[in-house]
Amino acid sequence: MGGGIAGLAAAVRIRDRAPADTEIIIYEQSGRLGGKLRTGELAGCTVERGAESFLVGGPDGGESAAVRFVRRLGLGDRIVHPSAIPAALAIGGVLQPVPKGTLVGVPGDLSLLGAVARPAAGLDRDEGRPLLAAGADVAVGTLVRSRFGDEVADRLVDPMLGGVYAGRADRLSLATTMPALARTARTEHTLTAAVRAAQAAAARVPGRPIFGAVDGGMTQLVAAAAAATGARISLGLPVREIARTPHGWRLLLGPVPAPQTDDVDAVVLAVPARPAARMLAGVNLSAAAEVEALDYASVALIALALPPGTPLPELSGFLVPPTEGTLVKAATFFTHKWSHLRREGGPVIIRASLGRAGEEQRLQPPDPVLVATAHAELGRLLGGELPPPVESWVQRWGGGLPQYAPGHLDRVALARAALSDRPGLVLAGAAYDGVGIPACVASGETAADDVLKHLEER
Repeated sequence: MGGGIAGLAAAVRIRDRAPADTEIIIYEQSGRLGGKLRTGELAGCTVERGAESFLVGGPDGGESAAVRFVRRLGLGDRIVHPSAIPAALAIGGVLQPVPKGTLVGVPGDLSLLGAVARPAAGLDRDEGRPLLAAGADVAVGTLVRSRFGDEVADRLVDPMLGGVYAGRADRLSLATTMPALARTARTEHTLTAAVRAAQAAAARVPGRPIFGAVDGGMTQLVAAAAAATGARISLGLPVREIARTPHGWRLLLGPVPAPQTDDVDAVVLAVPARPAARMLAGVNLSAAAEVEALDYASVALIALALPPGTPLPELSGFLVPPTEGTLVKAATFFTHKWSHLRREGGPVIIRASLGRAGEEQRLQPPDPVLVATAHAELGRLLGGELPPPVESWVQRWGGGLPQYAPGHLDRVALARAALSDRPGLVLAGAAYDGVGIPACVASGETAADDVLKHLEER
């Protein structure tokens, strides 16, 4: 249930491993599949309206779940990679290079920070015990501030995490957002040592790019996945309730005045936390309560097509710390970063991300106002006024990005444990297992394996 990338990955996995006559149904409340994967067009150029890329490598050093999924769908020869150009941080109106040797902004060598941030002296001392107790969790910002001071947290870690989660480091779980660092923090006595240990343990293949995308846009991935499922796809018909039956599950669909029901053997619930909690309330109140606790941040993406030849720094883009006070939190120089999109005499395209957790009110103005705000702020951040765009669009993602508070992994474990006596109902998606295409694909595939095991045992 749910036609985002996690639900699609689950359906493809079931199609691949279940008997050929298995009926698969994808219920998607909206009128389209893909969730946060959506490809747009601007001034004749393909520009993503959602996620623009995926990690190429997996935690084990092999290919990520996203790359394996792309290959499974026959799109492996269409994987493209960004140009090897650096990114920057906007600090006090100046674009500073992102320091080398960091782990999602947390430095392993304080001497490499340059003008970006001044670490507090004498805080990262060995106190004779690990930074983090076994099984414990903490906000990333809390740990960084206690060891490196406020500037490192505000100017480096906050914008790096904000670029991924649209959240604040002081409210995001270390164990969820930076699991490798959480592991080493349970053995190392200083944060510097923990970062270096996590970096040393990372399985990296020399010369392999970090990110990839699908030439033609992520919508190509969605379409190929939908076709591979062989599923009956139900769009625009929300599932309102789930109820246990002697043989499986009954789904209550559609509007209240004209309800419909479907009886199914098993359910992969791959929808955002709030609708999931509403449906789980009729199944298990404990699971519903744990899921409902998850909060979300809203963001807006603004794409600007600037006149051909508009000069930009030779960067892939830049991140903006919240301390700068701008609505823009990140910008991608799209036609710099993705060389396959450049064309002679074509526009120069910038895609900006606006809004952080807790800033929903700042995203309320109408589209033209957001475009004007982004255009003006980008000019100031780049040190000069930009020419007027020849074309633009706004993509709003209300409640689009999960915010993983400390203890998130424990809450998810409790929710899944509460459903353990409800066989055939499993949770999947970004709400539980992490943002990013690889995490969502892996979550969907794991949920599918659980469903298949249940059906085999039954």
